[in-house]
Amino acid sequence: MAAAPSSIRTRITSLFQCRYPIILPGMSWISDPKLVAAVSNAGGVGILATGPLTPPQTRHAIREIRSRTTSPFGIGTTLLMPGASENAKVALEERVPIVNISLGKGDWIAERAHGEYGGKVLATVTNRKHAQSAIEAGADALMVTGHEAAAHGGDVTSLVLVPSLAARFPEVPLVAAGGFADGRGLACAISLGADGVAMGSRFAITEESGLARGMKEIVSSGDRTESDTLYGKNFDGIPARVMKSEESMRLMNGPAPLPVVIYRAFNAARKMNIPLYKVIPGLITQWEKMYIIAQFGAATESIMKATVDGNIEEGVQFIGQSQGLIGDIPKVDDLVQRIICEAMDASAHGYDTFHRGGK
Repeated sequence: MAAAPSSIRTRITSLFQCRYPIILPGMSWISDPKLVAAVSNAGGVGILATGPLTPPQTRHAIREIRSRTTSPFGIGTTLLMPGASENAKVALEERVPIVNISLGKGDWIAERAHGEYGGKVLATVTNRKHAQSAIEAGADALMVTGHEAAAHGGDVTSLVLVPSLAARFPEVPLVAAGGFADGRGLACAISLGADGVAMGSRFAITEESGLARGMKEIVSSGDRTESDTLYGKNFDGIPARVMKSEESMRLMNGPAPLPVVIYRAFNAARKMNIPLYKVIPGLITQWEKMYIIAQFGAATESIMKATVDGNIEEGVQFIGQSQGLIGDIPKVDDLVQRIICEAMDASAHGYDTFHRGGK
């Protein structure tokens, strides 16, 4: 296998000023400063997960990343969730180069990032409608997330979604997410019209990742295949893909009863230090939104048991179908170099097939 080139030029590498078109998405308790910096130092772009963080913790994490790397990085913010806007404001104050937004309107983020320091906005989308809205709100690029992805992918596979949005929005750089874990995936994504890939599950199973060692070993053992996941909305209120286990099957079996959801809403609010007087009106006037937030809050404990403690018997782990492609726990830099070399080989094979008849 030939050595990887020092850089690859795509619209994503030009936009984000990175060497390789490979993105670490923000994954709670996994995409921490150590992993973010490792991916950015390796030539990709690491995105910090801010979901579990308070604004002071977010600020501290951003500054820790800067102490570990001088390369571009980003932060992720799920705008539907409590505290997300406050964390986004911290990122803007800290002039984080890239802000990855999802599940909400980020026009104010784009306006400030663009106007105050030339920052870029990457919007995570799962369909054409959301892509259009994100572009109109000022997104510089889209992270197009297919059905294969861990956590909250859409209901359309990457094989269809990526080329569809690439054709519909040819002027917008795309990052393909969902089902990508090696160089063949990167080469495929480029062929489909993307300008880069995000590899959440793959980067989760690396030495620098914050994921519990036990979970890394479960995935890398090869015992889990691409078929060993579940997809549904009963776990945390939003359609999500998780590792198949007895506990995840139980929780995915059906939605929680109304009294349980209300209890979860109050309990989630308490854990996030949100006054109950702010929750009660939401339950009355914004039931659908509060129902999702309540379920998501209740799911946090299960996620932490697996992700932080490595307890798959009592916890639930977000994982993509790409777990079937993962068979080791490498260092991030070694992994990135391997991905680029594999992509070069896959591209050369494709060229030979179509231009030289495979000879």
